[in-house]
Amino acid sequence: MKKKIKVLIVDDSAIVRQTLEDVISSDPRMEVMATASDPYIAADRIRHEAPDVITLDVEMPRMDGITFLQKIMSQHPIPVVIVSSLADKGSETALKALEYGAVEIIQKPRMGTRQFLEESKVLICDAIKAASVAKRKRIAGKTLKAAPKLTADAVLAKPGTNAMIRTTEKIVVVGASTGGTEALRFFLEVLPPDAPGIVIVQHMPENFTSAFARRLNGICGITVKEASDNDTVIRGQALIAPGNRHTLLKRSGARYYVEVKDGPLVSRHRPSVDVLFRSAARYAAKNAVGVIMTGMGDDGARGMSEMKGGGAFNIAQDEATSVVFGMPNEAIKRGGVDKVLPLEKIAREVIRACE
Repeated sequence: MKKKIKVLIVDDSAIVRQTLEDVISSDPRMEVMATASDPYIAADRIRHEAPDVITLDVEMPRMDGITFLQKIMSQHPIPVVIVSSLADKGSETALKALEYGAVEIIQKPRMGTRQFLEESKVLICDAIKAASVAKRKRIAGKTLKAAPKLTADAVLAKPGTNAMIRTTEKIVVVGASTGGTEALRFFLEVLPPDAPGIVIVQHMPENFTSAFARRLNGICGITVKEASDNDTVIRGQALIAPGNRHTLLKRSGARYYVEVKDGPLVSRHRPSVDVLFRSAARYAAKNAVGVIMTGMGDDGARGMSEMKGGGAFNIAQDEATSVVFGMPNEAIKRGGVDKVLPLEKIAREVIRACE
């Protein structure tokens, strides 16, 4: 029998600790090793037995979660999933947590937290499973019913067999999940100011994507912004799909633009990489370059295969540089990938493919 994933829950709310324990224990692949109301109690638990994954709140007494995260990752790296009620302003703090080594961020509401956690069983359990297989990197200094796993059919019909003719303007579509925030930073930071227009889906909670885009915009040579409905895809700009909204590539004459819309979870995500990639297969086809990066699960694999069928050129991040090799590996296995490259070579290949 496969060994269960041992989870340590760290949160000052007794209701959150109990609800998370119920959610995690409902998955046969996981068990709650212990719970702790603050980082000092958590540190004592870890000294006795190391968990496989820690779920960690940010706002806690005696020591905040970010400080505790820094200490963990600099001394004895353990995969951490942040479960926090951070609001818009706090999302900058959450992005800092990702820089310090947190694997995933789950944003819980300030009100109705128990109901949210119970309804988010799949999201929470998937995040913990992703964290349990993530590569660890040291830094300096009750039965709950899962929602069905839908495909992109729920948002956009499959592309037709007639691929769009090739044009001079290429479009780049990118999908990423676990570990993707830093992978995207590395990729975008080295692109030239006149890089082809880019549309990105990074699995990230609502309210976090705007802060993420602002952070990237401050350090990259290209413009980076959170996508708004009807934004034009232009050279020298990357659009990041807003959290909790699907983002599709569309075309009107010679103009590419994005549609930002509501819809069901696709491949257990909203935004979904499969939705973006399917729209690229339909409206860009031979004019598209697809990139799939580090992430847990298979979101994007089916859509990338559809892009390949329409004549797109596709790149997957390799296993050695991926925090989790799930999404790229699934796309490779489906036959949708033309090249598998380490992270540091992807930007150069994208530019070459768009020439």
